[in-house]
Amino acid sequence: MMERKVRLKTVNPFITCYICKGYLVDSTTITECLHTFCKSCIVKYLEEKNTCPKCHLEIHQSYPLNYISFDRTMQDIVYKLVPNLQEKEYQRMQEFYKKRGLSVPSNTVNDENSNECNKNQEQASDEDHHRSDEQVNICLECRASNLKHLKRRYLRISSQATITHLKKFVALKLYNNINRFKEVDILCNEEILGKDHTLKFVAVTRWRSKDAPLLLHYRQRVADL
Repeated sequence: MMERKVRLKTVNPFITCYICKGYLVDSTTITECLHTFCKSCIVKYLEEKNTCPKCHLEIHQSYPLNYISFDRTMQDIVYKLVPNLQEKEYQRMQEFYKKRGLSVPSNTVNDENSNECNKNQEQASDEDHHRSDEQVNICLECRASNLKHLKRRYLRISSQATITHLKKFVALKLYNNINRFKEVDILCNEEILGKDHTLKFVAVTRWRSKDAPLLLHYRQRVADL
């Protein structure tokens, strides 16, 4: 089967951010309309508005940030199509951390064979339980008088863990039944967090200028009260 070469400018409209007009970085998709933007762009935009920048669909009246999620597939496509973009972003991130006297997250790699490396990491993830991921320190406290407090409220877990993972953890501790996770709400700053949000996303958007650990609360789901 013959290969057909396609000019990069032909696909540019599909791999650039509608807000900043640059190539997508940390591709983040709105779950209600499936439009994708740079993470930093859409988070900043939704701090003041609750509609999609592109189609103007109302995402959510009060909590639009709960309806966006990282799009790994799109980001992989962008990095494969745009030469040297991943390396340049890595260098830019290094400079960002160095200027602020911070250490670069240990799970960030700049490797010509990064795709192969990522593949190997995925295969090994079950073995190392994501210990090689960037870690997040959290404090998980009870916000309901009718639920028991966790014996172990301080946790250090992968930044890629989602709120659903935490809900399952709490359900297992409270009810000894992981399948009851839907009966649990996880909150940050009194706001119910979306089930697909990663802890890294929560830390960046809800706990930006505050000291660790990331403080989260759990309670019985509002509909069940």
